[in-house]
Amino acid sequence: MSHDRFMRLTKWRLITLVTILTATGLLVAGTGGGPANAGTATAPAGNTSATEAASKPSIVLVHGAWADSGSWDAVVRRLQGMGYTVYVPPNPLRGLSNDSGTIADFLSTIPGPIVLVGHSYGGAVITNAATGNTNVKALVYVDAFIPAAGEVVSQLITDPSSCLAVPDLSTVLDFVPFPGAPAGVFDAYVKQSLFPGCFANGLGAARGGVLAATQRPLSTAAFAEPSGVPAWETISSWAVVGTHDHVIPKSDQLAMANRAHAHFTKVDAPHLSMISSPSAVVRVIVEAAQA
Repeated sequence: MSHDRFMRLTKWRLITLVTILTATGLLVAGTGGGPANAGTATAPAGNTSATEAASKPSIVLVHGAWADSGSWDAVVRRLQGMGYTVYVPPNPLRGLSNDSGTIADFLSTIPGPIVLVGHSYGGAVITNAATGNTNVKALVYVDAFIPAAGEVVSQLITDPSSCLAVPDLSTVLDFVPFPGAPAGVFDAYVKQSLFPGCFANGLGAARGGVLAATQRPLSTAAFAEPSGVPAWETISSWAVVGTHDHVIPKSDQLAMANRAHAHFTKVDAPHLSMISSPSAVVRVIVEAAQA
């Protein structure tokens, strides 16, 4: 092949390649050595999930004593289905200052507004954990303790119908030693024979038996540790009041909710209302999130 013919073929192939690349958008004129319109890409039409999630507060759920993060499963599924970012950090159950400090540290890692939810003993934890955190915009108490400064959770049950309102807690709880415990401090478990009727009434014997077997213990250090400055003094609060609660009876829940100026909703449910009535609990959380 002659040199002139080779050059003509090469030139034709280059022109053809440039035409194809330009037509398909793979070759775009630009300046400064970079691609034209760099940094101005747009999301596919209709993909608004990230924007919607960014416009909602994060929801942090704190479980109570003799429970774990799994107690919130039904609530988590519903909130996630509504586009909320949900966190369920484990509550150590080692004592009020330790537990609230752990949750406070966790909250400090979350940017943006937060709705903080606590069940039962978790209510005392969030009362302390949220104090001073300006990102926490709402507190939601679910069948929970709502202590004032200086109070201990054991004094917040005044209704004698509570299964914990007994002169001798050893009739309700089993006390187990654990490594490194201070003198006189034990892990407390609810007696398995009493758990279904006391903590899990309304859920059926089989479900109550499983929850009894899988319960996490609460350190007895939590029984007498005073609460600090309550976050509900400066943060708007909501409360879910289970009207068939055998642990924190309705009268005690309402007294604490009224003192905290909480918006309360009565639910026809036992102590574990987030398991028996998750939709009702979610409605209150969403109400707080939208307020």
